[in-house]
Amino acid sequence: MAPERDLFSYPKYWAECYGTAPFLPMSRQEMDVLGWDSCDVILVVGDAYVDHPSFGMAVVGRMLEAQGYRVGLICQPDWHSKDDFMRLGKPNLFYGVSAGNMDSMINRYTADKKLRHDDAYTAGDIGGKRPDRAVTVYTQRCKEAYKDVPVIIGGIEASLRRIAHYDYWSEKIRRSVIFDAKADILIYGNAERPLIEVAYRIASGIPVSEIQDVRGTAVIRKEPLPGWRGVDSTAIDKIGKIDPISNPYGADDVGCSSYSEFAKAGIDLSKPAEVEAKPIMVQPARQKPWEQTYVKLPAFEQVSVNKPLYAHASRILHQETNPGCARAIMQRHGDRHLWVNPPAFPLSTEEMDLVFGLPYQRVPHPVYGKEKIPAYEMIKTSVNIMRGCFGGCSFCSITEHEGRVIQSRSKESIMQEIKDIRDKVPGFTGVISDLGGPTANMYRLNCKNPKAEQTCRRPSCVYPTICEHMDTDQSPTVELYREARNLPGIKKVLIASGVRYDLAVEDPNYVRELVQHHVGGYLKIAPEHTEEGPLSKMMKPGMGAYDKFKEMFDRFSKEAGKEQYLIPYFIAAHPGTTDMDMVNLALWLKERDFKLDQVQNFYPSPMANATTIYHTEMNSLKNINKANDEVVPVPKGERQRRLHKAILRYHDPKGWPQIREALIKMGLSHLIGRSKGCLVPEESKDEQFKKPGKGGKPALSRHTGLNPAAKAIAGQRKHQPKKPFAKAAANSYGNPSGAAGKPASSGKPKASRRAKD
Repeated sequence: MAPERDLFSYPKYWAECYGTAPFLPMSRQEMDVLGWDSCDVILVVGDAYVDHPSFGMAVVGRMLEAQGYRVGLICQPDWHSKDDFMRLGKPNLFYGVSAGNMDSMINRYTADKKLRHDDAYTAGDIGGKRPDRAVTVYTQRCKEAYKDVPVIIGGIEASLRRIAHYDYWSEKIRRSVIFDAKADILIYGNAERPLIEVAYRIASGIPVSEIQDVRGTAVIRKEPLPGWRGVDSTAIDKIGKIDPISNPYGADDVGCSSYSEFAKAGIDLSKPAEVEAKPIMVQPARQKPWEQTYVKLPAFEQVSVNKPLYAHASRILHQETNPGCARAIMQRHGDRHLWVNPPAFPLSTEEMDLVFGLPYQRVPHPVYGKEKIPAYEMIKTSVNIMRGCFGGCSFCSITEHEGRVIQSRSKESIMQEIKDIRDKVPGFTGVISDLGGPTANMYRLNCKNPKAEQTCRRPSCVYPTICEHMDTDQSPTVELYREARNLPGIKKVLIASGVRYDLAVEDPNYVRELVQHHVGGYLKIAPEHTEEGPLSKMMKPGMGAYDKFKEMFDRFSKEAGKEQYLIPYFIAAHPGTTDMDMVNLALWLKERDFKLDQVQNFYPSPMANATTIYHTEMNSLKNINKANDEVVPVPKGERQRRLHKAILRYHDPKGWPQIREALIKMGLSHLIGRSKGCLVPEESKDEQFKKPGKGGKPALSRHTGLNPAAKAIAGQRKHQPKKPFAKAAANSYGNPSGAAGKPASSGKPKASRRAKD
């Protein structure tokens, strides 16, 4: 999977003579100090400017600067008019627009669609500094400011909205964001390679309307690219070539009668032909089946009203994410088509080192003064060692954005960044807060079979089991940890990124190194659930892998003489979860004395596989056809989602009334009480007293009888045996990564016990 050219091999733009800016300028005054009369590229971003490799605008800006372009930044502009978008003047080449490190809707609203009042990517943690659907709004303002300047959109928001997608906030299917924003080009995934190619072509004088074939980009077209052959996938169970197969002989009639085309041309086939000697020609390599091939998806107008077609389109899209064999995607929107080129090739280790070695200041821009930016405070002493994730969790979009191929930095590059943190970050205490990435223990783990890696279309390399071609040797990570903690001035190196425990147990030496040297008392992992129903829709491993990891964790902690605990993450209301599944999960938690402080309901983010299941209630992880008639239970509506969240926080009295009501309806009233096997206590007199009555103030007397709920419980208990309803699942099915949800918090976990009445 080698690209045509190296990322840093492009000829430098003429403006490289201006050198490197201390900070990318955010005002005319800063441009004047640098001696600039204009910017070649202006980036419009929804985040505050932090010159750090964990912030997209810094990476993209410094990359363009390294190619010789003068790059200006307009961060969190006032979007109510075009004025703020003109503060740096007219860009010579193009505007680059991004909502920031997060989707603007996820940044602004909770999973329950409630407004957030904070923003970790804004100075002072103040919410509301960016508009909803920021990519669309910013692009429209850029077009108003300078109509003739091309606008290129990118970042996570544009990337995950590149095709027709379900929008949780409006509860409808929306068009590709490139249509709504009226942008010229959409870049998806990590932007370095496609953006440098596009910038080079624009700087070379090629009109943006003619830049249509760059990998990692999407554009609007009237028809397919010339010379590309198509596969029709606009209908379920109907796949075929779009272009007719032409006659290989170049003629309709190859007969030998006197009336044939040969006879008409004066060629007598009855006479032997004179054979003319020809030189041997070396034929070009035969084209791979996926090369210059596109898949035509059902149109926007179809998927917006037809759920099976939407599920089908989603499945096809997720199969076209491997840069080695992905085909282009074409989807009709009205009288035009969205054209999505195959993904960009991943960066090599050398390219990753150069990207992370650019001259970042590693601090926020001085314009913010002493105001703190929470996202920066969280990562200022952490090091990103890799990109990508091959876990493929259905609720997570990392694979769709960063890719499945792990792109690792060299050990030397990582050590240099740790030294930079030690020497440059104000107030550094000697503790590296994290050495990781999307998943902590995927560093340098790649497919051992290059041919399999190039042609594989599996959504996950570890689900339902770890692929036999996947390298699980984590000794490079162990060596990295050891060298990092032995650097002068480094007291401790913590691992805060989520650990993929089903991978970790494949290498006990890694678990020992992690547990004995890099855990600060607690380690977060993400089982997400205990029951097979939701786990199969999450594409997550069963609890057998968790139990094996916990045994190793406890054993190695004891060897080191340390008292340490696992913090499991769980998701409530995920597609595939029934009320019964949540009760079983709560019983599992209670047996182990886990009490979750914060709980995350499933958040249907754009383009995630789980979001497709949420919308369609179909299992889009399998082929959508007549044989796949599975109806997936999906917790929808505020009431049911609130119930699942309450069950997960079974210890919180605020949720007890709702849990009791649900348990009674499910015939599980024996789980209401104060014995060990019960989930929640029965209603207390204080709760009865607080219930509002009809007119007048609520009151109880000694003549007040049991309320209806209490009567129902008493009646059911007469006829039910005293035994627990269910035990937590302990299967050992499959795998994948990602950690959504919030950590469980507990005191000292007590010995596991089975619930008894």
